[in-house]
Amino acid sequence: MRAIVIGAVESSLVALEAIARTSGWTLPLVISLPRDLEARHSDFVALSGPARAAGAEFLMTSNINRPETIDIIRATDADYVFVIGWSQICGADFRAATGDRVIGYHPAPLPRMRGRGVIPWTILANEPITAGTLFWIDEGTDSGPILKQVFFHVSSDETAASLYARHVAVLAGMMDSALASLTTSAPPRLPQDARYATWAARRRPEDGIIDWTQSSADICRLIRAVGKPYPGARSHIADKQVILWHAEPWAGAEHHLALPGQVIGRDANSFVIMCGCRTALRVTEWDYAGGGIPTMHARLGLERGEHA
Repeated sequence: MRAIVIGAVESSLVALEAIARTSGWTLPLVISLPRDLEARHSDFVALSGPARAAGAEFLMTSNINRPETIDIIRATDADYVFVIGWSQICGADFRAATGDRVIGYHPAPLPRMRGRGVIPWTILANEPITAGTLFWIDEGTDSGPILKQVFFHVSSDETAASLYARHVAVLAGMMDSALASLTTSAPPRLPQDARYATWAARRRPEDGIIDWTQSSADICRLIRAVGKPYPGARSHIADKQVILWHAEPWAGAEHHLALPGQVIGRDANSFVIMCGCRTALRVTEWDYAGGGIPTMHARLGLERGEHA
C-alpha cells in the first residue's frame, strides 16, 4: 500500500511515522508548508527530516488545491492520502485526483464539534467526553464517514497542552489498526448522523483576551483552554502585554475591595488578581512585557490613559 501524508503539526508526524514503520506500506510523498508559512499553525512541526528518513519525497506548498500540486499527487498514484493537521478544505479536483480515498483526523467525537479550534472549545464547553476520529474526507467539513473512533474522558482540570498530548497518543494508538483495516477489501465507512452534528467556530489569538468581569472559574477555564501550544490567554497593563499560562481560583477575595483586573496580592512566585462575582485568581505562570511581577494595585485590561 502506498500513502501520502499532508500536514504540518504533531499529529501529521504521528501518521507519517506509523506508515513508515508498518510492513506492507510505503510512503512515497510527504507534503507540508514552506517554513515562511509555519505561523499558520501555532503547533507547527517540521516534517522534512522525518519524511526523508522514511524515504519519501518532500514537497512544500501553501495550497494543496493548486493544479501543480494536484498533478504531483495524481502522479504519485497512492492508495490513500492522509490529510492531518492542514488548515485547508480538500477541493473537488483534489479529491478526484486521489480517488476520494482521503483520510483526516479530527480531535472530537464526530458528528459532534465539527469545525475549528476544537481542543480549546472542548475545554471551554466543559465537555466531559471527547474522542479522536479518523474519517473519510468528503465535500463537507468534517462530515465524511468514520473510519475509526476512540472515546475518552476529559479531566476537569484539562489544559490545552494535556488534551493535545492525549489526542496525539490516541491517534498513535489508532493508526496501526486503521492501517490494517485499510488493506482489506471493505474498510469501515460508518456514516455520520447529521442530526447530532454541532459546529465549532474558528478561534483567533484575540479570542483569548480576558474579560476580568467574569468569575475566576471562567477565566481559569479560558487560561486552560488557550494555553500552549496555542497563543495563550492575554491582557495588558497600559501598553505592556501580559500572557497568563497557569492560574487557579484563589480563596479570600471577599476580604478585598478592588476592581476587576486589579492586583490584590503578590509574592516572589505569583500574584493575585481580582475578578468578577467577588472572586479572584492566583497566577503562577505568566509572561509580562513589563518584566517581573506586576505591581500591587496595577489594573490589567485598562488602555493607556484610562483611570482605575
